[in-house]
Amino acid sequence: MPDRKAIAERLCAKGIVAVVRAKDSEQLVDVAKALLAGGVDCIEITMTTPNALQVIRECLAVIGDQALIGVGSVLDAQMCQDALDAGAQFVVSPIFDPEIISVAHKGGAAVIPGTFTPTEIHNATKLGADFCKVFPAARLGPAFFKDVLAPMPHLKLTPTGGVNLDTAADFIKAGAATLAVGSALVKKDAIAAGDMDTLTDLAGKFVKTVAEARAEMAKS
Repeated sequence: MPDRKAIAERLCAKGIVAVVRAKDSEQLVDVAKALLAGGVDCIEITMTTPNALQVIRECLAVIGDQALIGVGSVLDAQMCQDALDAGAQFVVSPIFDPEIISVAHKGGAAVIPGTFTPTEIHNATKLGADFCKVFPAARLGPAFFKDVLAPMPHLKLTPTGGVNLDTAADFIKAGAATLAVGSALVKKDAIAAGDMDTLTDLAGKFVKTVAEARAEMAKS
């Protein structure tokens, strides 16, 4: 496994983390390959997906170091450890639990706890969170990120919920370090139909949108 610093840098590089949440796991290795083909090389397999740990193992076996494979929807320290044992390289939680941060770091993984308020974000960062997942971001919008980062520009924030092709650039311009994208990218109907080309196409569009937003920011 790469070290935490390298993992964190890679999570930021393309600016997109694909959140894979599915009712069954049969096609998820193909989903991961399709996302990678479109340029998304950070893939989060949620623990709400059946056989999530096995999916993580299989993705790592097939994709290897071409992508980072992480775990999402982690709710406690034991769940975190189980995912690390399966090979997860980054850990995402919808909640802020200091024990999850500790276990993830001991296992060499980057960790992204769920936060909602400036105080939660600050406290999670003090405890060593590599990024803070602002969830649900749809309730707050890009303006929240700009407001929080004004007095605390050192924070690394990741919006989850409400990120789509219409809002992605706004979140990046508001200061998001990277974006977690679920149903707007990992389309359930496309997976059900075996239409992996759609996922590859969407992945490419998201990567391009982030790159263009960052380029525009660099000029301003």
